[in-house]
Amino acid sequence: MCGICGIVSFRDTIDVRDRRQRVEGMVGALAHRGPDGAGVAARGRATIGAVRLAIRGLHDGPQPIVDDALGVVLACNGEIDNHRELRAWLADRGYQVEAATDIALGDAFVDRLVGAFAFALWDQRDHRLLLARDRAGERHLFYEVRNGEARFATELAALASDPCRPLGLDAPAVSGFLRDGYFAAPSCPATGVHKVAPGHVVTLGSGGLSARRYWRWPVTMAARTVPSADRFDEVFREAVRRQSEVDVPFGVFLSGGIDSSLVAAVARSVRPDHSFKAFTLRFDEASYDEGSHAERVAETLGVPSVPVWVTPEVLPATLTEVVRCVGEPLADPAWLPTALLARRASEEVKLALIGEGADELFGGYPTYIGARISSGYARVPAPLRSLFARAVRRWPASDRKVTVSFLLKKFVDGAALDGVARHVLWTSNISPPLLQRLGVQPPSVRATDPASELLDTLQLTDFETSLAEGLLVKGDRAAMASALELRAPFLDRDVMEFAATLPARERVRGITTKVFLKRFAARYLPRATVHRRKRGLSVPLSRWLRGPLADWATERIASEVLDLAGLDRRAALDLFDEHRSRRANHARPLWALIVLSEWLEWFVRPRPSSVPSETA
Repeated sequence: MCGICGIVSFRDTIDVRDRRQRVEGMVGALAHRGPDGAGVAARGRATIGAVRLAIRGLHDGPQPIVDDALGVVLACNGEIDNHRELRAWLADRGYQVEAATDIALGDAFVDRLVGAFAFALWDQRDHRLLLARDRAGERHLFYEVRNGEARFATELAALASDPCRPLGLDAPAVSGFLRDGYFAAPSCPATGVHKVAPGHVVTLGSGGLSARRYWRWPVTMAARTVPSADRFDEVFREAVRRQSEVDVPFGVFLSGGIDSSLVAAVARSVRPDHSFKAFTLRFDEASYDEGSHAERVAETLGVPSVPVWVTPEVLPATLTEVVRCVGEPLADPAWLPTALLARRASEEVKLALIGEGADELFGGYPTYIGARISSGYARVPAPLRSLFARAVRRWPASDRKVTVSFLLKKFVDGAALDGVARHVLWTSNISPPLLQRLGVQPPSVRATDPASELLDTLQLTDFETSLAEGLLVKGDRAAMASALELRAPFLDRDVMEFAATLPARERVRGITTKVFLKRFAARYLPRATVHRRKRGLSVPLSRWLRGPLADWATERIASEVLDLAGLDRRAALDLFDEHRSRRANHARPLWALIVLSEWLEWFVRPRPSSVPSETA
């Protein structure tokens, strides 16, 4: 894992020394991502920088990579899992590749890469800059084109560090953030800045910009086959083996749920002689704490367990730290606990395997069940539905995690909507009525394609948005703030393409989710772990906002910086009053406002540029 950045001038009027100084500042802003080296390379109109966290090839992978014979400069953030096969393929064609992890040859070569990566490739021969992102979007890349100049960076904070190109706020994009809790590519909170979308290559040149999608998860078009557990065993074991084939100590993030437990169990199986630890979050709130389940799984596998306790007192300082580190807001409350978990893990390892992606690929979310129930609910006579909805909405708010009342309220609120709109409402941070109260126009939602299986559509939607731009961003920003790389074996290309062939009944059947994956997991895990109710990582925000975090939350929500996003602060404080008096549970909307306030505070203040201690 690394951080990359650069500036390319498509005009001849840019001072080369000035450009290098600006890139050095961007490299400095990314220093937390790469403690093992930093470099800047200038060729022609391009100046490219990188910082490196060495995971493979500890001594043979300095960046940027320069090939003067080919006229190519490359910087890559990530790992190429099939690097051995690619090295042999290149050698057969007369190319000698010195770097063990970071390999690319032009825009067509990206199709051959397997792994988690984002790279920038400058081709001096035809003055083209290629920016690419891996299939699932595990690694990220921002870019901006302005006045004949292109800039790119792994994190928004690096672009913001450039004193020659101050960033402006894209207020309309904020409505999407408030609803979803993240910015979906190409959207970005800064005006004129875009994100490379998952599975895309963006080409920038003097002739303009073009984008090509080189891969999309084929769930809506793949032929359905009877799944073979033996075949999946081969595929998944190989994914775990490749991602744990590293030259540094690694561990696992273990929650005690099926996904992370399966990753840990298979890692234990394919690496029987390798010693690694499981790092687990703990909460004092019983309904949020899964530590005891994780400890039982770790004990069964013979893996030492390291608990990381989360208390409300550490959240304000942690939020300030991570926002200023990466320069981006993210409203997932699990962002901060994940950052604390990563900070502790980084004391012992440089890489951790995680279970992200399994829910989207194998049908693990309760909303997928709700989508099927809704079709039957729509046939219930309207008076009965109205009576049921009134009863549900009178149910008192609870501070417990994912209660029946919470799920039913979400269900009835979206029952009358079309498939995708209903799903977006169920998974949103702030509903359209609350957005309107806050003075924000709710963003539009694309219509459901009647020609596609609804389950396929919802899974693809989650895969390309909430996973790629929410969960994976959360993990990357939280972990890399402490120079820890996260890898998700479920997001290996072969695993994703296997999951796309599963019939709908092998994903969701009745009120059972992950039908095939649970059947497969029984090979490695106890039945109690496989069939334990899905909990998901969350935080006791509802109670904490009424108690130990109340004063801090009030200060953030009352901040004048929210005016910059066109928000009605009086309405925001009214929501907080309703929450504190238990008239409603507004924990998620309030948290989104708190994070936005913290980010705006950083975004609007002057920032001196940083300069790295080492360049090459």
